[in-house]
Amino acid sequence: MTTQISGSKAVLEALIHEGVDTVFGYPGGAIMPIYDALYDYNDQLRHILVRHEQGGIHAAQGYARTSGRVGVAFATSGPGATNLVTGLADAMIDSNPIVCITGQVFASLLGTDAFQETDVVNITTPVTKWNYQVTDATEIPSVLAKAFYIARTGRPGPVLIDITKNAQMQLFDYEGYTSCDHIRSYRPAPIVRKEYIEEAAKAINAAEKPFVLFGQGIILGKAEEEFKAFIEKAGIPSASTVMGLSALETNHPLHVGMLGMHGNYAPNVMTNACDVLIAIGMRFDDRVTGRLDKYAKQAKVVHLDIDPAEIDKNVKAHYPVWGDCKETLPLLTSLIDKKDHSAWLQQFRDLEKEEIKEVIHDELNPTSDILTMGEVIKTLNELTGGDAVIVTDVGQHQMVTCRYAKFNQSKSNVTSGGLGTMGFGLPAAIGAWYGAPERDVVAIIGDGGIQMTIQELGTIMQFGAKVKILILNNEFLGMVRQWQQLFHDKRYSFVNITSPDFVAVAKGYYIDGNKISERKDLKDALKAMLDHDGSYLLEVMVGKENNVFPMVAQGTSVSEIRLK
Repeated sequence: MTTQISGSKAVLEALIHEGVDTVFGYPGGAIMPIYDALYDYNDQLRHILVRHEQGGIHAAQGYARTSGRVGVAFATSGPGATNLVTGLADAMIDSNPIVCITGQVFASLLGTDAFQETDVVNITTPVTKWNYQVTDATEIPSVLAKAFYIARTGRPGPVLIDITKNAQMQLFDYEGYTSCDHIRSYRPAPIVRKEYIEEAAKAINAAEKPFVLFGQGIILGKAEEEFKAFIEKAGIPSASTVMGLSALETNHPLHVGMLGMHGNYAPNVMTNACDVLIAIGMRFDDRVTGRLDKYAKQAKVVHLDIDPAEIDKNVKAHYPVWGDCKETLPLLTSLIDKKDHSAWLQQFRDLEKEEIKEVIHDELNPTSDILTMGEVIKTLNELTGGDAVIVTDVGQHQMVTCRYAKFNQSKSNVTSGGLGTMGFGLPAAIGAWYGAPERDVVAIIGDGGIQMTIQELGTIMQFGAKVKILILNNEFLGMVRQWQQLFHDKRYSFVNITSPDFVAVAKGYYIDGNKISERKDLKDALKAMLDHDGSYLLEVMVGKENNVFPMVAQGTSVSEIRLK
């Protein structure tokens, strides 16, 4: 049976059939018909009015990261659509499944430089997994079905659908909505080649010093239990990328820390000491590898990834294992021997003791009167027990948080990894709370990043997301300042940043808050923040010129990591 509906109504029907419950957006002229139709769907779709389209797409990312579902954002044409580009680029490199729907001028006006017209399809092609422009309403159901299928399958990513205003208004014979489960020429996951798994298993069984590097692919593949079964059977030390944090609980006996530029000492050094390097759901980013010509040259590399483009892209894989890790890991686990690599693991623990002595002890237990970022995170761990969702912006506070935050469950670490987007933290935390409203969501942000999207306090004010905002204020653009100190002779060029009274700003948005600068107030202030029924902003003044160590300087090997 067919019925006539508008293209706008078809958009909303598609969202409901795809299980969408929350949309983050901002209306405008070219998307007004969709917003008019949305007026009648308030009981089925929750719309969160953000204060800027970049806030909307970051919120959709945060929602996707904590819920494991597709995040959705609306924007109008022209500047509304172009304001999504940073979030699309961020979602693309961090594999976030989101669908963005943008309004566009009437099809008859395309190419005329009409008011608020931009060629959003060509602008966003490099930063989307797929995009498409709809000019006829009859296409809407099938195009949106494809959009959701592409966004969430295989290696997830952002999709943008641009819909002209005439298509939104057009009436057509609607025959219902059919979800997509196949697109010719699109293969979400490559065919698993069991002979490659068998070869990889032989290499792992023969290894004396195997080492696992795991990334967000474990979380995206919902393969946390399969991963744990694999490393526990093989007894292999395992280290996380920034994006992989929380795939394995922090205190797991085989978890040896975080990789990368500001990662832990042991996993970085031991990368160049292992004999078999097993990479699972990670892409060998330059912040993980350092100098590629000095990276793990002694090791045989096993690389498990759903995206064939990542195999051999940066690091040559001797044993490539294509496929979804939820499928490939159990196959590999069934072929490996149960082993105890405790002597090898102890070498990691010995190096960990060195890092504790040289770096961690003083960061978490400072003797000066000045608060450190590390001790703030340590105290937060004590109060949350490692059960909170931690959302970070980008900078020193991000690296310190990733180093010291405790995670007991998956989907607990939300950060901008590949793009490093300042301004990500606050809106992403809003979305993260809507994705997991039953959990504590703490946004840890620097005094620079918070000012890039501070307007989203208005979104919290209007809709009541219970986000705890923790600003670590060092009165600098800290990460840039650290580089200027270490590599540019302390020539501090435009990194001093003056900030407003953040607590007063929050109060202007009817959000409670507090500011502290002394250690004696830290625990009580954090507890008050966490216990508060609703959103809350806590500003903590920390050391102005404290640096994040260890550090792998650009152009050096991971084994040249500096403790000081």
